[in-house]
Amino acid sequence: MQIGIFARTFNCPTLAETLDAVVGHGIGVVQLNLSCAGLPNLPDQIDAAQIAWIRREMEARALTVAAISGTFNMIDPDLGKRRDGLRRLRVLASACKPLGTSVIGLCTGTRDPDNMWRRHPENDSPEAWRDLLASMAEAVTFAEEYGVTLVVEPEVSNVVDSARKARRLLDEMRSPHVKIVIDGANLYHTGELPRMRAILAEAFELLGEDIVMAHAKDLSRDGEAGHEAAGQGVLDYDCYLSLLHTAGVAGPLILHSLTEDQVDGCIAFLREKLARIRG
Repeated sequence: MQIGIFARTFNCPTLAETLDAVVGHGIGVVQLNLSCAGLPNLPDQIDAAQIAWIRREMEARALTVAAISGTFNMIDPDLGKRRDGLRRLRVLASACKPLGTSVIGLCTGTRDPDNMWRRHPENDSPEAWRDLLASMAEAVTFAEEYGVTLVVEPEVSNVVDSARKARRLLDEMRSPHVKIVIDGANLYHTGELPRMRAILAEAFELLGEDIVMAHAKDLSRDGEAGHEAAGQGVLDYDCYLSLLHTAGVAGPLILHSLTEDQVDGCIAFLREKLARIRG
C-alpha cells in the first residue's frame, strides 16, 4: 500500500511549488484539490489548456493523482445549492481522465445549512436519505458518462455516518461506479471509542470488497474528532492497517489533517507500522 497525501497539505502560492513540496518529502501519489491550481474545488468550468497544464506539472514530477476532491453538500437543505453542486461535479468528472485520474472523492452531506462537515439531527430522517439517493443517482450518470468512480466516506457528521449506512447506500445504488474510501478515524459516535476494534472490524466486514483507497489521520476523542495527524491520537493503527492489509486494499493510503512539519514523522510512523504488518 503506497503512502500518499492530500496535496493541499502544503500551503504554497503556486501549483508547481505545492507539487515540489510533495516530492520533496518522497511522496509519489496525491489526492488533488483543484484549489492547489488556483481553481475552485468544484469549478464552474475548466478548459483544456488548464487541464493540460495541471497534467504536465504532475507528469514532470512523476506524481500520480489517486483521486480528486469533488466534495459538496449532497443533501444541502437548499435545493439550489445541491443542483449547483451536481452541475459542477459533472464539470469535474469530465476533466478526470485528462487529468490522469478516474476517482472522485465525495461528501455525502448533512442537513446543516452552513457546514457540510457538521452533524445535524435531521441527517437520520427518511427525507435526508431520499435526497442523498437522488443526488447520487444523478452523480452516477456523470460517472458512467466519463468512466469515473465516486468514492463515499462513512463519517459520523454526515448522512452516511457508519459502515452499515455505507453498505446500504452501495446496495441501493447497485452501481460499479460507487465505491468506498475508508478512514479509521471517522467512525465513532459519542460513547463508541471503547468499541473501536469491533467497529473497525465491522466496517471491513461490510465494506472490504468495495474499499478502493484509505485515508490516514487520527482522532483525539469520539464524535466529530478526526482532526489529528496520524500517530498523534488514539486510533488503533495496528488494527486499522492490519484490516486494510487483510482486505487486500490495493489503493493508496492518503495522509491528511496534518501540517507540513508533521509530514515526515507521519510517513515514518506509517512505514514502520506497515512493515511490521507485512512481516
